[in-house]
Amino acid sequence: MRLFEAGADLGGIWYWNCYPGARVDSNVPNYEYSFEELWRDWNWTERFPSWDELRRYFQYVDKKLELSRDIRFNARVTAAEFDTNRNQWLIQTADGTSVRARFFILCTGFASKPYVPDYPGIDQFAGECHHTALWPQNGLDFAGKRVGVIGTGASGVQVVQEAGKDAAHLTVFQRTPNLALPMRQRKLDEQTQREMKKDYPEAFRKRRTALGGFSDLSASEKSTMEVSPEERRAVYEDAWEKGGFHFWSGTFHDTLIDERANRTAYDFWREKTRARLKDPAIADMLAPMDPPHPFGVKRPSLEQWYYEVFNQNNVTLVDVRENVIEEITPAGVLTSEGEHELDILVLATGFDANTGGLTQIDIRGTNGMSLKEKWADGVSTHLGFAASRFPNMLLLYGPQSPAGFCNGPTCAELQGEWVISCLQYLRDKQFTRIEATAAAEDAWTQHMSEIAAATLLTRADSWYMGANIPGKPRQLLNYFGVPMYMDQCNESASKGYEGFELS
Repeated sequence: MRLFEAGADLGGIWYWNCYPGARVDSNVPNYEYSFEELWRDWNWTERFPSWDELRRYFQYVDKKLELSRDIRFNARVTAAEFDTNRNQWLIQTADGTSVRARFFILCTGFASKPYVPDYPGIDQFAGECHHTALWPQNGLDFAGKRVGVIGTGASGVQVVQEAGKDAAHLTVFQRTPNLALPMRQRKLDEQTQREMKKDYPEAFRKRRTALGGFSDLSASEKSTMEVSPEERRAVYEDAWEKGGFHFWSGTFHDTLIDERANRTAYDFWREKTRARLKDPAIADMLAPMDPPHPFGVKRPSLEQWYYEVFNQNNVTLVDVRENVIEEITPAGVLTSEGEHELDILVLATGFDANTGGLTQIDIRGTNGMSLKEKWADGVSTHLGFAASRFPNMLLLYGPQSPAGFCNGPTCAELQGEWVISCLQYLRDKQFTRIEATAAAEDAWTQHMSEIAAATLLTRADSWYMGANIPGKPRQLLNYFGVPMYMDQCNESASKGYEGFELS
């Protein structure tokens, strides 16, 4: 076995995402592995750990499991082609290394290809310009600088909070307001961790059957409109105070299904958020009276003091729907209303999510067609694990699996166990090849369409729908519901991997 890693060290997204304020939005113990040897002696210092603490955690995991001995760092895979005669993959890296493998397992994650809009003149900017996912490993100081942030997704929110502390002036370029939720961060000491760990075994058991892989999130079986306004508000207040994703996924079961129910959640969010903003005009931009899209159909970001930043005199908010970015100049950003001079430009412009990390590799299957060409008109997989015409290639955390609707460690364990069982089955039965059938692929893709149609998810231009990338086919790219997903994966396995051709 050999694992190729493009980064210089462990951590995955937490190697690349080291910008100021970067931290995970899944609280512990959800964001850690469930094996007791990996949590018994490890203590977190915060409820939502920062990027540097997460790196230390992965180093700790490495010491326990000795993973690095099988990893080649600084080795970006650039191409892979299936050799039909040998039933093997020929895999190539950027440094010219070539290896052959029976099975090709892609663990590129859903956010590994940064997206940078094609702004005219972007190469001319004279100051520091970095995408949040390509941040300098030695950091960047905002103190006394004129900082511009384009984008207000999760990384934008986190950078804005930090830049607001130190920048001489901060300019935030917003396209769509972020319906962010309070994080409710708190410090954790060793005594608190000891008490928490008493409940860890049960928490890890629960997260395997929870809708989004979070042990502490569960929505009421009641619908939003069947309860009284007073009871509904009490549920909302409780979730709001808990922080994290509780207000997103821990109130009523029909929030992402019923538009009337969804509007009550938005109205509550708007009331809470506008109360923190001093300028009514800014409040209209950040928390408009009518929702820009249904609440929660874009992944909510978690914030700590994001909205208070816009009460500061040294902060300017620019609505780029009204004041279009025309070009990046050597001095800054030129919009339709004038130029904003900057020393540092932060591109918090997101990712070609779900598929970009895969299609940036020249992967070619049995008919010579690349995966990028196969998915040009839309993604099609079976169970989010495999694609027809690409034998012995398995995907983890990929498109049409829960991915963006499931926290990483939960999905890694559940999907990882399924892949291990699959490989063991093939070995025991002396099969050397597995491939999704076209019929199973079509059926799964149709099932994904039916899920999308039953929810409000189609009502936003989100990366869940691939709608944040110009020209990308619009379709639901993440499966909604971890236990329902795993039930279908396990049913396929119980029937000798139904939907796959084994030979």
